Amino acid sequence: MSWHQELLVSFDLETTGTDVEQDRIVTAALIRLEGDGRAAGNQTWLLDPGVPIPDEAAAIHGISTAYVQEHGRPPATAIEEITEALADALRAEIPLVVMNARYDLSLLDRECRRHGLRTLTERLGHTPAPVIDPLVLDKHVDRYRKGKRALQALCGHYGVRLEGAHEAGADAAAAAGVARRIGEKFPAVAIPSPRALHALQEQAAAEQAASFQAYLRRSGDPRAIVEPAWPLIPYQTRA
Repeated sequence: MSWHQELLVSFDLETTGTDVEQDRIVTAALIRLEGDGRAAGNQTWLLDPGVPIPDEAAAIHGISTAYVQEHGRPPATAIEEITEALADALRAEIPLVVMNARYDLSLLDRECRRHGLRTLTERLGHTPAPVIDPLVLDKHVDRYRKGKRALQALCGHYGVRLEGAHEAGADAAAAAGVARRIGEKFPAVAIPSPRALHALQEQAAAEQAASFQAYLRRSGDPRAIVEPAWPLIPYQTRA
């Protein structure tokens, strides 16, 4: 059987912003889904990130600074649990679905470093794998389709139900649904080995980054740097 017919674990974060080097985790969800899509387990976390949640971020996910200060858990404790839960899944070779993995996994990596915790890479002894990223897969199988490719747009395109967008659990479940639909629709990525699919995505993500960088140069915007690494942006030690 192919990966899209088997057990998957799906992961999502809601955060204080979009900068993986500076922003913090507010909520996280890890959902286990059987091959038929039924939920087989659900873990969620609410963190007090220790910094104010900007109004722009709160408007998206609906979580305020006051709410996390009253109800959120200490970040170091929660981040340890989140990272170990991901490590457990990947040690068991269960594919980890992460929409735009480059963002969520990199931000988690930086949070581990911020709190003096072992990163996911350190726990596994290698870069997190096997990972399945619906964003990378969709761009790979349908390169020239116009329009947005955010999770809500992909759910609409592939006919996946999304209730409560920007709630980590709902987004994680929807991301897994999109990944399965891509596997069902495109035989080229419905390969039996999640590790082989991971390698395919590494190459696809690098090609997508190079293509976008070329587009930026053609449009006269050489300032933007497109990160080719996937599923994790390498940590750069500051001098």
